[in-house]
Amino acid sequence: MRFGGQVCPSRQCYTAAMRLPAVLLLVACSLAAQNKPRARELGVPMEGTTGPLNAITDVAGVEVGHRTIIAGDRVRTGVTAVWPRGKASSDPVFGGFFSQNGNGDMTGTHWLAESGFLDGPVLITNTHSVGVVRDAYLAWLVKRRRTPGTNSFPGGFYTYPIVAETYDGTLNDINGFHVTPADAEMALESAAAGRVPEGNVGGGTGMVCYGFKGGIGTSSRKLTAAAGGYTVGALVQCNCGSRRQLRIGGLPVGEVLGANPPRAGAFAPYREDVGSIIIVVATDAPMLPHQTQRLARRATMGLARTGAISGNGSGDIFIAFSTANAKAATEAARPVSVAMLANDALNPIFEAAVQATEEAIVNALLGAETMTGYGGATVTALPHRELVDMLRRHNRLTR
Repeated sequence: MRFGGQVCPSRQCYTAAMRLPAVLLLVACSLAAQNKPRARELGVPMEGTTGPLNAITDVAGVEVGHRTIIAGDRVRTGVTAVWPRGKASSDPVFGGFFSQNGNGDMTGTHWLAESGFLDGPVLITNTHSVGVVRDAYLAWLVKRRRTPGTNSFPGGFYTYPIVAETYDGTLNDINGFHVTPADAEMALESAAAGRVPEGNVGGGTGMVCYGFKGGIGTSSRKLTAAAGGYTVGALVQCNCGSRRQLRIGGLPVGEVLGANPPRAGAFAPYREDVGSIIIVVATDAPMLPHQTQRLARRATMGLARTGAISGNGSGDIFIAFSTANAKAATEAARPVSVAMLANDALNPIFEAAVQATEEAIVNALLGAETMTGYGGATVTALPHRELVDMLRRHNRLTR
């Protein structure tokens, strides 16, 4: 359903639509997306100290925008945009990526690896909408007479947008190509600092994770002063794994909950562990491109803590960037001075990335809501009460 240029993300909003004016409905939809408790609020044991928002936006400058598209009984998709320095900045950041299992796509990575610069936002959508989102970002630049920080020249530019995907064809009519350039533009324009909606939002709207409803999740870590006081944040679009693999708080949650009646509809198009996960890791720690590539690889360990094996059918692709070293992409002929952490100082950053990735995945599962979509397929959300009961029985609750 579309209202006032926005899309209603939750089942509660369908009911609200019957009785609320459009303006009030937008407020109701926004609140519904944030009403579900997150991992720490439920007492799920998580290591490390978070930033104030426990989100990737705890890294100063980072902005996140979603475009959630839910229409009729066929469309469950969207776009998520992550701006490293905010949408008002054209200053590239040092970045790197890692493909844990390459049955997926992330455009623009050749120049990222070659230049060491992430030049623009990270955009995430569904598998069959990568092209339209990529082109939409280029059009967004042209429309605003903006140029990227690299490969610009008087009168023009060329650039290679970073667009990643996971497959939402279980719940979404993916071959209907419902993501439009206008949707990508709304994700770019709506990006903001502050709280990040999770679950059935943006690119994660129609995703399935560990046999339960998946989607977008985020988390952050704040290092101690002794470790530099840096912030590390992660954002995931999770659509991976089999239910039997799911581990939360070190417990085989998926195996136990999987013994109950099926919580994912038994529909033909869906196969467990044929999915993907995109992970974005951000930090304000001064890191050079090769170090951000090392940081991206650590997201694999956070994913593994939740039980994934990165099966053959999964596209598990991760990108990391550092917001330090502003203006390092200058085109001037003079040498540019940059800062970096010594290799021996990276361990706290690596550990924070592992912890934040794990928690972001759990937050995505906990933030998601049961969804019925294309062809009547239904995917049920991870049940909070049963999860808490299981953690309590094993003395794993923190509250």
